[in-house]
Amino acid sequence: MLLHGFAASTDDLNAAVELVSAAAPFRHLKTPGGRPMSAAMTSCGACGWYSDSSGYRYEPLDPLTGRPWPLMPDAFAVLARRSASAAGFGEFFAPDTCLVNRYESGARMGAHRDADERDFSQPIVSVTLGAAATFLWYGTRRSGSPTRVRLEPGDVLVWGGAARKGYHAVGSPEQDLFGAGVRINLTFRKAL
Repeated sequence: MLLHGFAASTDDLNAAVELVSAAAPFRHLKTPGGRPMSAAMTSCGACGWYSDSSGYRYEPLDPLTGRPWPLMPDAFAVLARRSASAAGFGEFFAPDTCLVNRYESGARMGAHRDADERDFSQPIVSVTLGAAATFLWYGTRRSGSPTRVRLEPGDVLVWGGAARKGYHAVGSPEQDLFGAGVRINLTFRKAL
């Protein structure tokens, strides 16, 4: 479900992204095959998503700093719960991690599904800050023509239930007249 403009007030969210990335800096992870990912990432919460030659997984400590990931800011947790509830998933959503992706010019995310979590009964809540981008929904198979969903700043996309493990991708952020445009994506999950 697309909640257009649901995160209309983004100043507190942007400030929280700055605090998180100051404690756990953005970095370009590598796929298990050794290719660098084009989007930079960091995490906050009880664990953080990570990828290297050992595979995709959640880590309780930030491998870059050796310290726990920053606590999830209250503004993040409140928005995640409100979004899940507005999308029909009730008041019970309790994300324990937020993956923060930074998409600069040319960065994109290929077709994948979020399947490293232990609890698939909880939805995924995805928030767009900064530049607009196109979300591509493939569904149960990573092939065919995806449904294209334009995501504007402040939009929240929520999926769960039968769609929870659906394949999806994200295009590059849209650029302004000066070639600038950075999209920050907050992806809330119940991982543990």
